[in-house]
Amino acid sequence: MLGETDLNECFDPNADRLQEECGVFGVLGHEDASALTALGLHALQHRGQEAAGIVTYDNDQFRAERHLGLVGDHFSNAETMARLTGMAAIGHVRYSTSGETILRNVQPLFAELEGGGISICHNGHFTNAMTLRRQLIQDGAICQSTSDSEVVLQLLARSREKKIVDRFVEAISKMEGAYALVALTRKKLIGARDPFGIRPLVLGDLNGAPVLASETCALDIIGATFIREIENGEVIVCTPGGIESFFPFGKRPARPDIFEYIYFSRPDSILGGRSVYDVRKEFGRQLAREAPVEADVVVPVPDSGVPAALGYSQEAGIPFELGIIRNHYVGRTFIEPTQAIRTLGVKLKHSANRSQIEGKRVVLIDDSLVRGTTSVKIVQMIRDAGASEVHFRLSSPPIRYSDYYGIDTPVREKLLAAKYNLEEMRNYIGADTLAFLSVDGVYRAMGHEGRDKTNPQFTDHCFTGDYPTPLTDLSEEQEFAHPPRLVEVS
Repeated sequence: MLGETDLNECFDPNADRLQEECGVFGVLGHEDASALTALGLHALQHRGQEAAGIVTYDNDQFRAERHLGLVGDHFSNAETMARLTGMAAIGHVRYSTSGETILRNVQPLFAELEGGGISICHNGHFTNAMTLRRQLIQDGAICQSTSDSEVVLQLLARSREKKIVDRFVEAISKMEGAYALVALTRKKLIGARDPFGIRPLVLGDLNGAPVLASETCALDIIGATFIREIENGEVIVCTPGGIESFFPFGKRPARPDIFEYIYFSRPDSILGGRSVYDVRKEFGRQLAREAPVEADVVVPVPDSGVPAALGYSQEAGIPFELGIIRNHYVGRTFIEPTQAIRTLGVKLKHSANRSQIEGKRVVLIDDSLVRGTTSVKIVQMIRDAGASEVHFRLSSPPIRYSDYYGIDTPVREKLLAAKYNLEEMRNYIGADTLAFLSVDGVYRAMGHEGRDKTNPQFTDHCFTGDYPTPLTDLSEEQEFAHPPRLVEVS
């Protein structure tokens, strides 16, 4: 049987998902800056659940609280929030795509520079960070973390520019990859988006206080007004006197990451002027046109498959039902000691709703297929609930390439679509039929005629292998790609 070893792995409810990246938030000139930042991070919690941090400035000193765990575990008590004084704050939620999950890697990071302190956090991944880090260490730098964000601080410290904004621009001009950066100085809130706009960043306003956030849902939770998206390659500087924008890298066509629409952004966010929820429904409609099947019921794999399943149902004229019920109170990992218990692991997170499945031909809709191990268990669960047929449909194309821009994907050898053809994948999963949304179908759902092969409208490397930036660190020696780590024991 294909992949038998994978099926015998200990079951982690999240191991077979594309893991979130990070989320950033910042506000300047508001008396409740730290509380607003905590609320904004709550709204962005889906982007990272490993750690959270907030840094404030109170016209005297910077104050930091950084913790492992969820936002609500640490930033919901009055004692913690009372320590975060000041009318300016930035915050970060983290999933570690670079650097270990230890406290010294939790952002925002802080450094005292010649012109004053600066705190910085970012969403994304610098694809030349390890190369630059090695060069900096050879030149005498002392690195305190394994986070790629620290490289920006090291470059800021070495800049000979007089103004902090010029230092900031000089530093990020050396960085490759995908990033949405937010920084806080004594007088400024600074945001920056990589030249392709791969990672999202938006600007809002709350009673005259500028707000920067990864998604519009973070503006909604605090009642801020959405102003606009930060443009690709833009550096935005907010001060008490107003807002300035710079485009130090020149203008070029944007290529935002298509996975923000497929999976990562919250459904109620607005991205690129479009509702993420509406786009996901359109993916489902397009999938129904491309891969129709005679069936009795459309069932989503919750929660991320729900909008696409609704779209598929509406386009195909097949009833939509919640044939799988999700348990929202499962921890991120669960290790079972025996094979007998291990096979029950999927039921920790998903349970079949037998009344909507038994005796029916089921179209099962999910947003993506990574390693396939969880899909095997879900298909079997649907069969065990009495389904007469199971037709698996994915509202994204096959993922054949790893990500290097802030999404934690398995190495390519563990991606199911990189190893097997369609029939082999269908056999592995155990479905009666299997179909993916085509790459051109994704673009049609986004309002384009198809993918422009010369100038693609989105970053879609996981499907096509077309990486828009250099992947410098991949060409470095293995020892530099994975630097020695200090293991913290307390």
